[in-house]
Amino acid sequence: MNQETQSPRQVLINGQWRQASYQSTFQPTDPNHHQSIPISFPVSDWSDCDEALSAASVAAREMRALSSEKIADFLENYALKIEQTKDALVEAAYLETGLAKSPRLADVELPRTSNQLRAAAAACRTGSWALPTIDTKAGIRSCYESLGPICIFGPNNFPFAFGSVSGGDFAAAIAAGNPVIGKANSSHPETTRLFAELALQAAEETGMPKAVVQLIYRTSHSDGEKLVSDPRLGATGYTGSRHAGLALKAAADNAGKPIYLELSSVNPVVITPNALAERQEEIVNEFITSVLMGTGQFCTNPGLVLLIKDEKSDAFVQSVKERFATAAAGTLLSPGVASSLAANITELCGFGAELLVGGGDPEKDRCAFANTLLATSGKAFLSNPSGFQTEAFGNASLVVTADNVEELCEVIRNLEGNLTGCIYSHTDGSDDLDCENVAAELVTKVGRLLNDKMPTGVAVSPAMNHGGPYPATGHPGFTAVGIPASLLRFAKLTSYDNVRPNRLPDLLEDQNPRSAWRLIDGKWSSEPIAS
Repeated sequence: MNQETQSPRQVLINGQWRQASYQSTFQPTDPNHHQSIPISFPVSDWSDCDEALSAASVAAREMRALSSEKIADFLENYALKIEQTKDALVEAAYLETGLAKSPRLADVELPRTSNQLRAAAAACRTGSWALPTIDTKAGIRSCYESLGPICIFGPNNFPFAFGSVSGGDFAAAIAAGNPVIGKANSSHPETTRLFAELALQAAEETGMPKAVVQLIYRTSHSDGEKLVSDPRLGATGYTGSRHAGLALKAAADNAGKPIYLELSSVNPVVITPNALAERQEEIVNEFITSVLMGTGQFCTNPGLVLLIKDEKSDAFVQSVKERFATAAAGTLLSPGVASSLAANITELCGFGAELLVGGGDPEKDRCAFANTLLATSGKAFLSNPSGFQTEAFGNASLVVTADNVEELCEVIRNLEGNLTGCIYSHTDGSDDLDCENVAAELVTKVGRLLNDKMPTGVAVSPAMNHGGPYPATGHPGFTAVGIPASLLRFAKLTSYDNVRPNRLPDLLEDQNPRSAWRLIDGKWSSEPIAS
């Protein structure tokens, strides 16, 4: 055993890399070969969490005194360092996740990550995200301000763009003026460590507080729950499994601490008979591309297809079945993902879903599972809607065929909350009436409604909502993607009533040129108050 295996990686606490306080370690897995990677990482004891929280509390106070320009400089410096270290980051992530180096990691996810950081920096500079508001008559001013230390739990499927010390939650928390304690995902801890090294370098070069970014790799479940409920913490951002997320939510809720969760979504796709009559092969191609992209390991993967029974729907299912059978199965992120997918497929079959293609056991020499398509009727679905909405995270999907539009709408009424919902219809508008009825039901169940477009892509746009009703997320009013809106999760609204001008935040000063709403003599204006 080499020295690297014997000595686990150090944690980053209060600006220093140091040995963790730990009783056990773990190793990530190379999913392409189903082999452990010979680098060990510590499972931190509570003392590491306690020290990180104390350091973050100091950093939070220090960050409140910093200018938005300095915070933005840090984010931009960090983005540049990520781009300059592209090759090493891509190699590390490929080894730990099996995700394609190109285009996925190098050409898509890494640029998205640096762009998110720069977008967050721009929002930080303008200050408009904070909704500064001035009522001159009442002498009251308000804006959103930093909340305090933020803990970020990163997911397994986006090691860059959703990483605990690099992704969208991280960018939003920092831009809102908060220090971050990152909890790495066990599927890619080395990749996360490399990001933390770059973040520390950027922080030192831009004069940020020592504990602006901290990193631990894993804790016990009980310490994780204790962490998210600690009085020193401002809020938590979590992306991952429903089971673990709900345990954290219960702990945070019990302590009155905000926690923003992305948990589970089957992302229903409704395809009308007229759409299939018009362009069946085109829709089949779009569906196959979407459901098998990244081996289906996207939170917006189309895991539920809703059809109306007729010859065209039968032909659609047959075509997808044949394509699934001939397409090569991609690599899954970890042995845990493969075993969970197999178990959930078995569970769906136990509820009565028909296995059309795929199923079986995971491969032994690679983290992989056969492309799987299941089917059931609308009537069967309605007999057990909870069971048939079991999320099979990976390269699998369930087709539900209803007898008519009314039954299809009843299926939708029984759906849980989802990130996305899609409707494919005829381009001539001949089925608009049915689609209006379907959309009226579907829009209440999703955070993003799409037409004639599969849901897999999540554009980094100010208008994007990457959220939705439970269990897609823990709160339907917030988004994890879309700056500046995503910053509000990690901020508190503060009113300043009759506060002297020299004690006001700069955003609320009369002459501050940055955007603010001002109620002057009963009229709203965004212009600075004349001196």
